[in-house]
Amino acid sequence: MKINIYYGGRGLIGDPTLYVLNKMQEVLRELNVNMERYDLYEFKNNIITLSQTLKDADGVILATTVEWFGVGGWMQQFLDSCWLYGDKEKISNLYMCPIVMSTTYGERDALTSLTEAWEILGGLPVTGISGYFADVAELEENANYARVIEKRTEDLYRSINQKTAVFPCSNQAVKQKISFTQSLNLTPQEAEQLSELASDDLYVQKQKEDIQELASMFKDLMGASGEMDSTMFLQDLRDHFYPQPGFHAVYKFNLPESKQPLIVKVDHTEMECFYGDSDTFDVEMRLSSRIMNEIVQGRMTFQGAFMAGDVKMKGDFKALRTLDLLYKF
Repeated sequence: MKINIYYGGRGLIGDPTLYVLNKMQEVLRELNVNMERYDLYEFKNNIITLSQTLKDADGVILATTVEWFGVGGWMQQFLDSCWLYGDKEKISNLYMCPIVMSTTYGERDALTSLTEAWEILGGLPVTGISGYFADVAELEENANYARVIEKRTEDLYRSINQKTAVFPCSNQAVKQKISFTQSLNLTPQEAEQLSELASDDLYVQKQKEDIQELASMFKDLMGASGEMDSTMFLQDLRDHFYPQPGFHAVYKFNLPESKQPLIVKVDHTEMECFYGDSDTFDVEMRLSSRIMNEIVQGRMTFQGAFMAGDVKMKGDFKALRTLDLLYKF
C-alpha cells in the first residue's frame, strides 16, 4: 500500500498540522505502508505537475493549516491541477483523509472544502481531523488527542485495505456533468518541460509583452467589423502540414472571433482546412485567435497551450497530441 501526503502549510515551527502528520506517519510506518510526502511550499513553482504523482498512490492525505482564511494558496493550486490535469479515473478510486489545523478561525470550513473538492473530483473522502490550537504544546501533551490521530489513521488504512464502500453524493455528479478537460498523461520529459515553463518568470513576462503586441495586430487584422478574416490561418496550416502515414482525424477549432469554426480534415497524406462546419469530428477545441496565432508563429505548441489552460478540448486526446506532429511551425 502506498499513501501520498500533500501538505499545504508554510512549514513553520509550531504548526499543529505538522505534529498531526508526523503522528500519522508513525502509525503508517508501523502498518508497513509506503509513504511519499510533498510539502507544497517546496514545489511552489511546479505544483501544476503534482497531480501526476497520484497515479501510483492507493490513498491520499490532504493536510493544511488555516492561518487566515480557507485551505491556502498552495493547496488550492494543487486541487486546481487535479481538476485540470489529473487522471479522474484514478482519482475515483482514491480514498482521501483531510487534515486541517487552525491557529485562527475556520478549520471546519476548510475541512469541508477539502472534502467537497475531493468529491467533485470524483474521489472517496473518509473522516478527517480538524482542530484549533493556539499553542501546539496543548496538542503534543494530550494523550487523548494522540489516540484520536491514531484512530483516524487506522480508519484510513482499513478503508483502503478493505475498499470500504462510500455512498455517492451530489458533488460527484459535477464531474460527470461539467468536466470538459481531459486528463493529461504526461511523460517525465513533458512534466519537466511544464515545470520549467511555470517557473520561468522571464518566459511569463515575455508572454505578457507578446499579448500586448498581438492585441494591437489583431485589431488591425479584424478591421472595423470586429470579425476575423475568413482566410486567417488557412495558409499557415497548408504550408506547415507534415503528413503522418495511416493517421486520419477531423479537428474543429471554435474561435470566438469567427462566425464559423475552423475545420481541419486529415486523411493520411491529404489535408483540407476551411471555415465552415462538420457533422462529425474527433477533437473539438475552444481557443482565442490570439492563442492560435501564437501556435502558428511557433511560440507555442497545441499541447503546450492545452496544458497552460489556453485551450479547452473534448474528444480524442491522442489526436490532440498528434497535432504537434502534423504541424511543425
